[in-house]
Parts: sequence; C-alpha cells; structure tokens
Amino acid sequence: MASCRIWDRSSPTCWLCDEHGQATVEAAVLLPTLLALLALLTQPVCVAYTRMVMAHAACETLRVMATAHDERDARAYALRRLRAVPEASLFHVGGEHDWDIGVSSSDEGRTATVSIRGHVRPLPFFGALASAMGERDGQGVVLRVEARSAVRPSWVGGDYEDWQEMWN
Repeated sequence: MASCRIWDRSSPTCWLCDEHGQATVEAAVLLPTLLALLALLTQPVCVAYTRMVMAHAACETLRVMATAHDERDARAYALRRLRAVPEASLFHVGGEHDWDIGVSSSDEGRTATVSIRGHVRPLPFFGALASAMGERDGQGVVLRVEARSAVRPSWVGGDYEDWQEMWN
C-alpha cells in the first residue's frame, strides 16, 4: 500500500497516489507527437515518389522520341505516364494541366531532351525545409526533372519519313 497522508474516506487507498489515469495522460501527450512524427516522415516519401515517377516518365518519353515523329505524341505519352502520381497535395497540385512537359530534339533527331515540371504542396514544417532547398512559387514547391540522351546512333541515316518510305 502506498504511503500517503491524504485518504479518501470511502476507500482505503490514497486518491492522490492512484495511477489508474496515468496511461490516458501519457497517451494524450504521446499520440499527437507520434502522429506529427509520422507526417514528417511521410512527406519526404511522397515527394520522392513523385520525383521518381517524373524521372521514369521522362526517360520513357526519350525512348518514344526515338520512334515518334511528332512531339505532341511524346507529350501525350508523358502525360499518360504521369497519371501514376495521385492528385493529392502531398504528391501533386494542379491536376493534369499543371504538368509542364518540354520535349525537344536536336542534331537531326539524334539527341532528345525531355523536361518535366510540376508542383507539390507539402505540409507546413516540411514546406519550410523544401522551399529553403528548392524553388517555390504561388502553387507550391516546384519539382523539376530533365532527361537527355542520344535516341538514334550516328550510323543510322535518314529521318523518320525516309524510313517509312523505305519500308512501304
């Protein structure tokens, strides 16, 4: 029995030394702390997922540039690949119209560049860190990915139309 000087007359135990509500108080302090920590750990994962999908979409669009003769087709392909990013502010903001996809080829179609730009609106604490590390505008933190590669070797002659005529 606990040694205490204040006793409840109706029970033989001390009401100040009673520990029955201790777990509730600890949970009230610990639960918000754990949820905030979980949110802080989830945000970088969401941004990393978005950047990963953007990078893969850019690289796959480069492969399309090797065979596509129209840059609009390549942009449409990149938009289809970017649909893997959920339309939640932690992942991406602005919908399909927010994606800025730049597709260009040079050296008579031998090299191509694909750049993808989008926005993410992170949680307040992580947003301060992300904006300190990168670019930020009115829609949120700007994510950019660029891929550049040779899409046709130098020994391949002609262009897309020449190859179509040869095989028809």
